[in-house]
Amino acid sequence: MNPRYLLFLLFPVLAQSQSLNNLAATFSIVAHDPSTGEFGVGVQSHWFSVGQVVPWAEAGVGAVATQSFVEVSYGPKGLDLMKRGKTAKQALEELLAKDSLASVRQVAMIDAEGNAAAHTGTDCISFAGQKTGKNYSCQGNLLASPRVWEEMARAFENTTGPLAERILAALDAGQAAGGDARGRQSAALVVVKKVSESEPWKNRIVDLRVEDSDYPLKELSRVYNLHRAYDWANKGDEYFALKEYDNALKAYDTALGIVPENDELMFWKGSMEMMMGKSDEAVSDVQRAVNLNPRWRILLERLPDSVFPQAQWIVKQLR
Repeated sequence: MNPRYLLFLLFPVLAQSQSLNNLAATFSIVAHDPSTGEFGVGVQSHWFSVGQVVPWAEAGVGAVATQSFVEVSYGPKGLDLMKRGKTAKQALEELLAKDSLASVRQVAMIDAEGNAAAHTGTDCISFAGQKTGKNYSCQGNLLASPRVWEEMARAFENTTGPLAERILAALDAGQAAGGDARGRQSAALVVVKKVSESEPWKNRIVDLRVEDSDYPLKELSRVYNLHRAYDWANKGDEYFALKEYDNALKAYDTALGIVPENDELMFWKGSMEMMMGKSDEAVSDVQRAVNLNPRWRILLERLPDSVFPQAQWIVKQLR
């Protein structure tokens, strides 16, 4: 017998459920930055791949975290209701009213105006609770301490900078206050912003998951920094396409300032410099990349000059 079904003995209300596939006991934050229009969700849990079920967000609409004994449909249905004009409170109340298992759900929503609403069912496993404020809601269940959601809220309110970094600060504070009573396993960060009406996939500006790790928040912060660096590199490529070469180099330098040992960004910066006619700089950056990862030399040897100008000349300059 699946040991999770022993929970039926503790929570008879669960006998109504057809499945216990999503037992994502966890702590999370939903948040909004009115200055940028961004919405975000951050979550950590001792549950594999928590990012697959808990966080939901849509640019210009809002965000949802659905957890505890998860009903995943709170995510898309909540966003749809808010898209049709419901406030976060109205959307949440409408869905709870139709849910026979509302007592084991924990759900938070935030709408386009930054109004947050949260529900912690009376049968959620303690410690369980939430703290809502303007532009955010922090919540958790099966926690090691009742201080977790309060400390998360305090960190979010007292941290400045991009929304993603404020969310990460809140998660770190929740972990420092005790976090999930069972420990750590996975984490996720989603941030959306209205960038394009016709190409909505561009509106998901951060979408990162750590599926299984002893230190998921540490790993989430690491890959977020990589995300920032590659974002700057992408801007550099865009500047290069516009022949704004100084801005292109500055963007790549910013990227490498974030991840100074990233051999891939070094290599492509060298490629860009060669196309600018900066031969000495190109050789220097490609050499650094090859020193860190000799496989770049193999790639360079196979690149025609039409792709990487003077590729074979650079190969001869390498040590």
